[in-house]
Amino acid sequence: MKLNGTLKALALTGFAFAAFQSNAQVFNTDIQYMRPVGKEGLNVYETSKETNVKYEGLKVRVGGDFALQFQGLDNSNEYGTLVELSPNFTLPTANLNLDVQLYDGVRMHLRTYLSSRHHTEAYVKGGYIQIDKLDFIQEGFLSGLMDITTIKIGMNDINYGDAHFRRSDNASTMYNPFVGNYLMDAFTTEPYAELTFQKSNFLLVAGATNGRLNQSPTPGDDGFVAYGKLGYDNQVSEDIRWRLTGSIYNSTNQGTRDYLYGGDRAGGRYYHVMDDTAGNGTDFEPRFNPGFAYQTAFQVNPFVKWKGLEFFGIYEMTMGRQGSATTDGQYTQLAGELLYRIGQAEKFYLGGRYNTVFGEAFEDAGETTINRFNVGGGWFMTNNIMAKIEYVYQNYIA
Repeated sequence: MKLNGTLKALALTGFAFAAFQSNAQVFNTDIQYMRPVGKEGLNVYETSKETNVKYEGLKVRVGGDFALQFQGLDNSNEYGTLVELSPNFTLPTANLNLDVQLYDGVRMHLRTYLSSRHHTEAYVKGGYIQIDKLDFIQEGFLSGLMDITTIKIGMNDINYGDAHFRRSDNASTMYNPFVGNYLMDAFTTEPYAELTFQKSNFLLVAGATNGRLNQSPTPGDDGFVAYGKLGYDNQVSEDIRWRLTGSIYNSTNQGTRDYLYGGDRAGGRYYHVMDDTAGNGTDFEPRFNPGFAYQTAFQVNPFVKWKGLEFFGIYEMTMGRQGSATTDGQYTQLAGELLYRIGQAEKFYLGGRYNTVFGEAFEDAGETTINRFNVGGGWFMTNNIMAKIEYVYQNYIA
């Protein structure tokens, strides 16, 4: 985030975004144990172990996401070295989604980024197979265990923390009430295997990956990551729901090349912020990546919904070491998001988000502090078309 040692402060202001997203299905067929698409998927975290979809053989659901945005931002620092930004439309983004019912209780998901900020050409983000029944082995096989167990295997985002369920995934922006994702964006696509257990409102997640976006079966490329989540999610009454989860992530120091906070290959939603006149800057600004080669991180997420009022929070800490450093660094992230969804149908919402990150890359390196404040609202014109607008202010001190 620090550009050639010159960046001391950043002010990011203005009406950031008027976004329209369409989320449509070419073949509108129901798939078992799947997060509902569109507005019905709001505040859905792990997929439920209950389904009302009857298995009727192989089914393919083709869907897409499209996001068009207008940006009117300004950025500055004390040296006057940042590029001038102009109000304009940014590159439209698009996803292609395939969901396939392979067998009773077995489905596949595949997402392709057709257009993204970081890759204007189409490429596969990733995919996975989800198993909620083992009837393909024998009808009723381990049914008692599978009534509470979900198995996921693939190359996709791992289930660390709850924030990744509420973020924008390239053109899939509907579950994020604001424009950008959180400053420390815990999102990475890696080869993984994951078990989720859900019983009596409790949930437990255990998973493993190698910490790599791109891996090779050669010596020195053999790191290991273990992660998990423990939580409680209860719909107390028709009006009240609360959820509390804690997640942990640990990577080894042997060739891990950790991507926990740098694994989103689509790029950030705020275009060309923090680019300087010398050509420095990345497609992922102005989010923050600690840059640890290996690390231990944990994230705690409270969620409360009372009628139309909704709160989501983050307390996160990561500790690790950068490649050439001789001591460990540590960063802390705090965030709070308060929304009010209006009316019985909750077609409109208003809200605010505060997000801060502070810490240092290694001992005595000097503290970095980033603060961001968002205020905005949205309108679900239909179940799968929405518009949103926000005002955002960010300050970066290093």
